[in-house]
Amino acid sequence: ATGEAVPAPTVTGPLATTSPIGDPEHGYPFLATDVDLDAAGYVEQEFLISGEATRYDADGQTDATVTSTGHPYTTRIVVRRPAEESASNGVVIAEWYNVSNQWDQEVDWFQTHEHLMREGYTWVGVSAQRAGVHSDTGLRAWSPDRYGTLDLTDDGTIEDDSLSYDVFSQAVKALRDPAGTDPLGPLDPDYVIATGHSQSAGRLHTYYNSVQPLADVLDAVVLHGGGGPVRTDLDTPLFKLNSEGDLAINLIGAAERQPDSDVLRTWEVAGASHGDWKLITDYGPLRLRDVGTLPGGYPGTPQTCDLPSLSRVPQHQVQAAVYDHTVAWVAHGIQPPTADPIELDEEGDVVRDDLGLAQGGIRLAAQEAPVRVNSGVNTGPGFCFLDGSSVPLPEAVLEELYPTVDVYADQVAAATADAVQRGHVPANVPVDQAWYTDLAYLAGDLVAEDRIAASLATELVTWAEQARIDADDGELALAVEQLELVVAEVESSEADDAAQAALLRQAEAALAVLPEPEPEQPGAQRYGFFLNNDWDAWAD
Repeated sequence: ATGEAVPAPTVTGPLATTSPIGDPEHGYPFLATDVDLDAAGYVEQEFLISGEATRYDADGQTDATVTSTGHPYTTRIVVRRPAEESASNGVVIAEWYNVSNQWDQEVDWFQTHEHLMREGYTWVGVSAQRAGVHSDTGLRAWSPDRYGTLDLTDDGTIEDDSLSYDVFSQAVKALRDPAGTDPLGPLDPDYVIATGHSQSAGRLHTYYNSVQPLADVLDAVVLHGGGGPVRTDLDTPLFKLNSEGDLAINLIGAAERQPDSDVLRTWEVAGASHGDWKLITDYGPLRLRDVGTLPGGYPGTPQTCDLPSLSRVPQHQVQAAVYDHTVAWVAHGIQPPTADPIELDEEGDVVRDDLGLAQGGIRLAAQEAPVRVNSGVNTGPGFCFLDGSSVPLPEAVLEELYPTVDVYADQVAAATADAVQRGHVPANVPVDQAWYTDLAYLAGDLVAEDRIAASLATELVTWAEQARIDADDGELALAVEQLELVVAEVESSEADDAAQAALLRQAEAALAVLPEPEPEQPGAQRYGFFLNNDWDAWAD
């Protein structure tokens, strides 16, 4: 894609940081990341883009029609990119900010930033809608000094989001072919893939059907958590990723399925929810810092839903694979793998087994070897219907399912290897943080229930966090060492049998998916059945 017909906006910046992050003066980007970008070789910068936008009448079914032109606008983009050109993979993920809460929220960054940075992606957030800028909790109100010049209403004369589509096109054009200041610095992207979750998926659905045919500025689109039927006469690749919860309530047309084609692929993740554990635990601290409240379901806050909130199925692992497959699709014409749909009955309800687990769909280890009944559905006030649920299985059921910890670890390894071989998760999934953060959260839960000593929990959390860091750095033998410490300490502890079994299941599962270290490395005597002990194949 080139976007030849899209005008390049004026780019100003990067904007200076005028106060410490978290300072009430708000002299920094709203929701500035708390990720250690320096350690990852990344930078975060914010720019203003200005120009004149076209107003479209877009029905999301046919080509958009122009209703008026020449509307002045100014908005902002946030760039998180490799600091050095040599570390870039040449791909930009341009996220349409979600404004359901009346402020900008980058859902897909929270879900996948670890993978994006490991693989050298550039992420760019685009403020395209009025609510994120002009609402009582929008950017202008949050920091008048920083964002007071932003305007997506043509000085109050436009009261809808009809400018948003061309604003988004021009933001992408500034990344592809900037006029003047280059917001990507030394990087020259080969491909730009748009992504959006929930409300943003709905906007991108309309954009794909009605505006992309005119703009031709995107190489591909990923609709995450919604987006109804799309046109079949377009040639821009489109990937739909939906959770079980999206299907259960037909969120933004998620259950209106279409057959896969050369340009369309749909994946559905069993047990996953629209808003999930990964999103809320990553987003919560930044929302507290910049908005002053925590999202519903955040650990340690009062639970208001009828069932324990937030599915623990790591849908983000699948989302990481979606981006990688989309790159191969647009760069090399390699068709992504297909995936079975989630099973629905004649009434459109999700088919479940005796435990309550959804059938069909992409099935990660959390669904195939469950210790909790993860579901995309829940009831209660607010966003309970979106956040799904996660109910721990009774100990008697766990003992029946997994007579020994090794039985559980074997099933986790087998399910994970199957997901890798099907292409539904990246081959480097053992480095994913969920294996290690789940262990740390479990230790915290058990000490809160007074089932293990606080001193033991502190040690386990420390070792789990170091294992996460080692795995993320590719130091897998060191990650094994840390997990071995966890196993040894739990086995020698005075925790009750059920608490020991729970901790050992989590630690042994994390060990089970790690490839076998080479003989001279520590821990070589343990594990190694992941991917048939083939370290070279895993590394490749």
